Amino acid sequence: TVDISNLQRQVIYTLDDVGQSKAHSAVLRLKQSNPHVTFREFNERLTSQNAINYIKDFDVVVDGTDNFATRYLLNDACLLLDKPLVYGSILRFEGHVSVFNFKMKNGERSTNYRDLFPLPPDPDSVPNCEEAGVLGVLPGMIGTIQANEVIKIINGVHEPLINTLLILDAETMDITKIKIQNHGTRSTIKELIDYDLFCKSEQKSKYLIKSNEANMKEITVQDLKKMMDEGADFQLIDVREEHEFEICNLGGELIPLADVPQNVDKVDKNKQVVIHCRSGKRSGDSILWLERNHKFENLYNLKGGILAWAREIDSSMPTY
Repeated sequence: TVDISNLQRQVIYTLDDVGQSKAHSAVLRLKQSNPHVTFREFNERLTSQNAINYIKDFDVVVDGTDNFATRYLLNDACLLLDKPLVYGSILRFEGHVSVFNFKMKNGERSTNYRDLFPLPPDPDSVPNCEEAGVLGVLPGMIGTIQANEVIKIINGVHEPLINTLLILDAETMDITKIKIQNHGTRSTIKELIDYDLFCKSEQKSKYLIKSNEANMKEITVQDLKKMMDEGADFQLIDVREEHEFEICNLGGELIPLADVPQNVDKVDKNKQVVIHCRSGKRSGDSILWLERNHKFENLYNLKGGILAWAREIDSSMPTY
């Protein structure tokens, strides 16, 4: 429903709409602009049970959501239905836009949301717009760019923002484009799942291991150095990207964070496994995901990552 706090950025609504259904109020307003458009109004939450049925009749899906569970749900439903998804996201002064799962000229589909974000962040680590704030004009700016991509898709003119993430900084008005690497995540989506559980947005997973989150097992770089010197039997996994690995590495097995879900079988369950990245954040995220979804109990995060190794063990190691 419409809340008074929405009005400064969701300009389709007015004070008269407060407390009313957002979907219904939006349809009434849009009909005033163009009564010849046919609108279909769905006054219920999108879920794994109804998403396929709702989306199957449409040519393009636009993501105007504000939570990770629904973003993963939309992405996976579009993958299963071969529908293009126009993605948009905002927080504070920054907005993102991309077009996922678009059928390219060679017949293949472009990258999708999971290629960009293979694992959801811990819900406590990401503030929402109410907590962190958002520049009032930013939703309109990002929404207009999304609408532009929809027009391009429908009319087949020019190439949409595929395999690319557009980042708009409304504070400096800098626009950056970064390439999204295809990690083959499309082939891993066979069905829709419980996305609230996947993202832990409403409840903690029943598969959580007591060692993770606040009590995640860690080792220091001094511990790791001692293990290496003593020839201990353990597995070392680096979840950074290949170009980072080429700058500096500890000799471990490279499994970039985005590739972890497709390489669970490469993570040993029968010995101590040390996972590291540049600073410890990505490796921590991968450990939480592996523990939550595959019941690992033998994973250790390298505290401080490779930066700590360069600072405290090997000062000659290049850093970035």
